[in-house]
Amino acid sequence: MSTDTHAAGAHDHHHDDGHAHSTFSGYMLGFVLSVVLTAIPFWLVMSGVLPSKQITALVIMAFAVVQIVVHMVYFLHMNAKSENGWTMMALIFTIVMVVIALSGSLWVMSHLNSNMMPIHQMSGMK
Repeated sequence: MSTDTHAAGAHDHHHDDGHAHSTFSGYMLGFVLSVVLTAIPFWLVMSGVLPSKQITALVIMAFAVVQIVVHMVYFLHMNAKSENGWTMMALIFTIVMVVIALSGSLWVMSHLNSNMMPIHQMSGMK
């Protein structure tokens, strides 16, 4: 190996190890997005600007899904290029699991509300 070849390769420290990396500005952007995605649903609930509770719940669920994706991209560094695309499969799996968990939680809470609250049964009694 000649000295020219060795010298040219010695300065090449930027190799692709298959992992995503972030910068301080990337972390700060993720942090700001997560704060905004938390503050807006809080404001929606506290101010009551949306006309119904169902619409508010759906909007909050949408913000929750977006916030989970933001955390996965900016803090867990998931993208389509790292780990030969397996992190994208993990993102898809996470989104599916979040949809199942959110819809199941809303279904359970709805049935708890309708089956456990005595106001529905007592409204006809005097």
